[in-house]
Amino acid sequence: MKVALLSESPADEAALRVLVAAVLRRPLDFVGPGYRARGWPNVAQVMPAVLRHLHFNTDADALVVVVDADDSVVHTAEHDRPGYFHPHCRMCRLRAVHRQTTRRFPAINGRERVLRSVGVAVPAIEAWYLCGRDDQVTEAAWLAGAQSGRAPYSRAELKLRVYGTDRPSLALEIERALAEVERHRVDTRRLEHEFPGFAALATDLRSGVSPAQGRAEML
Repeated sequence: MKVALLSESPADEAALRVLVAAVLRRPLDFVGPGYRARGWPNVAQVMPAVLRHLHFNTDADALVVVVDADDSVVHTAEHDRPGYFHPHCRMCRLRAVHRQTTRRFPAINGRERVLRSVGVAVPAIEAWYLCGRDDQVTEAAWLAGAQSGRAPYSRAELKLRVYGTDRPSLALEIERALAEVERHRVDTRRLEHEFPGFAALATDLRSGVSPAQGRAEML
């Protein structure tokens, strides 16, 4: 299976290579997305161009897009109702970008379109890195804090717990991200349970791989 990654930084992409392979439980070929993004607004802005590049110029099977939630509306089961769209939910917005961009694409390279796989880290990807090491850091804890008006931690505190500083260098970000996601290389179930924003990503990935294809790739 050939997969392209689009996220907010090279450190995120390094960690996602491990996590995506762990979800699918097979070696993957990673395809360059053709464009780079830095930060949430830029991811949404370049995503249509990335999808067009992947569809017409590569044989990529899927595009994995991951962003931080920051202080935006967190995606919930209510958002998955047919026809529902929350304009302040980043999961809803990225799914809409994929849908609107690819709906008129012609079939090419033996596929109808590049599969969608979207994840949103609540409130930031450092929370995913801490899963299994800090039991207080979960998506449910962040939601409860938002409802009570008392956040259980800040994004700066998450960075401090992962990197030892709230202003890490890129090299340190990559080093620590890879060290933290190593816990999930064999089994992503805890990460999926504690972070529905990651579970959505995993569900998208698995839905694009048939059992027959999966068995063939394992041979």
